[in-house]
Amino acid sequence: MLKRRDFLAGVAGGFAGVKSFALANASTKEGGISMGQEVDACVSPAAGPLIPKTAEETRPAKEVAVMVPLARVGKEAPDFEATAYIPGQGFKLVKLSDYRGKWVVLCFYPGDFTFVCPTELAAVAARYPKLKEMGVEVLAISTDSRFSHKIWHEVELSKMVEGGIPFPMLSDPGGRIGAVYGVYDEEAGVDIRGRFIIDPDGIIQAMEVLTPSVGRDPDELIRQLQAFQHVRATKGAEVTPSGWRPGKPTLKPGPDLVGKVWQVWKVEESF
Repeated sequence: MLKRRDFLAGVAGGFAGVKSFALANASTKEGGISMGQEVDACVSPAAGPLIPKTAEETRPAKEVAVMVPLARVGKEAPDFEATAYIPGQGFKLVKLSDYRGKWVVLCFYPGDFTFVCPTELAAVAARYPKLKEMGVEVLAISTDSRFSHKIWHEVELSKMVEGGIPFPMLSDPGGRIGAVYGVYDEEAGVDIRGRFIIDPDGIIQAMEVLTPSVGRDPDELIRQLQAFQHVRATKGAEVTPSGWRPGKPTLKPGPDLVGKVWQVWKVEESF
């Protein structure tokens, strides 16, 4: 009778042979992968947060490290790499630093096939032509897989807005990217609702985090972007008061304006 350990060893050997055969076949296909590189099957995680290692981090770890939020307003946005579903293009690898030189809106949301989330993505998609006109790129991201993104887009999102979702839908399995940006809820296992405005230099200019039950306003997003772009264009010589929109008065910071804002700006201009 065949002993159990011999049987298991045979099974393991068979699996190893199948894997070697698959790799060999993949390498022979036109445009295929090179020998020894894994085939992109059901799970092929991207690098996630791309955080430079310090001397402290390179020392042998005695315990599992906890991902500490690194995203801060006025600081460089933590770089990352993620797989994504891009409607009309399929699955792609997206790296935040590849967007350097452009304005980026990074939108975390709790999940596919939920309730508030499809309304947000559809609303941003409807305003996407305006955002593109302003030179803004949008990246939506959740802990769902790229496969879930694809099906969700096909069965629901594409029916909510003409043309469907025109921007990448990124996958953050395990919330590794969300943890770095301070929006990953470990108990729920999802990235909560967080929005980050990143300027062409890769600096976070704004961040907004909400509980899942309340959606965000795309028109307010556009207003904020217009304000940040104006301040950048004037190199900080002009700042925008509450409720500012293009065409409304700005403020010019300086000693002469101290204590005299009331003379040049009225609260009615905020509405």
